[in-house]
Amino acid sequence: MSIFEAIFSPNFLSSIVRMATPLIFVAMAACIGRQADILCIAYEGMMLFAALGGALGSAFTHSLWLGALIGILSGMVIALIFAYFVLYLDTSAMLIGIALNTLGSCGTIYLLYMLTGRKSDSTTLTSFRFPNVELKFLKDVPVLGPIFANQNLLTWIAVVVVVLVFIFIYKTPLGLRVRSVGEDPSAAISLGINVRRTKFIALMISGVLASMGGLFMSMAYIPYFTKDMVSGRGFIGIAACNLAGGHPVVAALCALVFGAADALANVVQAFRLPAQFASMIPYVVTIIGLCFAGMSDKRSSRKVKRSKKVEV
Repeated sequence: MSIFEAIFSPNFLSSIVRMATPLIFVAMAACIGRQADILCIAYEGMMLFAALGGALGSAFTHSLWLGALIGILSGMVIALIFAYFVLYLDTSAMLIGIALNTLGSCGTIYLLYMLTGRKSDSTTLTSFRFPNVELKFLKDVPVLGPIFANQNLLTWIAVVVVVLVFIFIYKTPLGLRVRSVGEDPSAAISLGINVRRTKFIALMISGVLASMGGLFMSMAYIPYFTKDMVSGRGFIGIAACNLAGGHPVVAALCALVFGAADALANVVQAFRLPAQFASMIPYVVTIIGLCFAGMSDKRSSRKVKRSKKVEV
């Protein structure tokens, strides 16, 4: 099989959906944070702690759902630390985000060593894995069957999350408060909205969503935790959100594009091309996408300036 046959195949399209799943979770988290005007880059740390908590929690409790709960709570700890420092101590969101991501990279290795005696992975423990959902009515359908008939449960949850986040942001009173706080805090205060509390709630919801992306890595993609297994997916999810301007549906589509780049990297590795070339593909696509987004923003700002000059 040639590389082009591998790319234009239902299995490759299925891998795109699978690789995009954690990106969709993080992109949804970033969309809520963006709507609340919160600069959070700590999603990488949240995902790592959630991935470790899910893998070890399910192994020690012998329960899939208890492990998932422990994973989400582990990621939420990072979200709470970020919220406390940024919202209550008024520290730099960028600096605390970098610190928490570093903590996620190094702290998970330390905890892994303390609990398992290993520094690279948790393969000595038997962790639980979310099951695949077999859709029998799609099994024999050409193209669609191989893509969707046997995806993981978390993948379908990610699809539902996109819809729920859209409804939350644009159709609920709390979502309206989140957007008002992000657009004009002074106007929100004049309406009696507690800006700090609203941003805190938005961060907690974002923490849950980002943690679910981490759970996918250690409880669906592979059934164990490995060192730095998130591999920059938190940042790519943020890029997907920024490309979409904070709109959840468009952000999910952007996450699929980045998932395609990730799947392409795996195909390239299978054909024994340089590993470094394969590893850089998702990030090159991210940079190109952000360049186009920046160019479109500049054009729109120029049009606004010209229209203001004409009105004057």
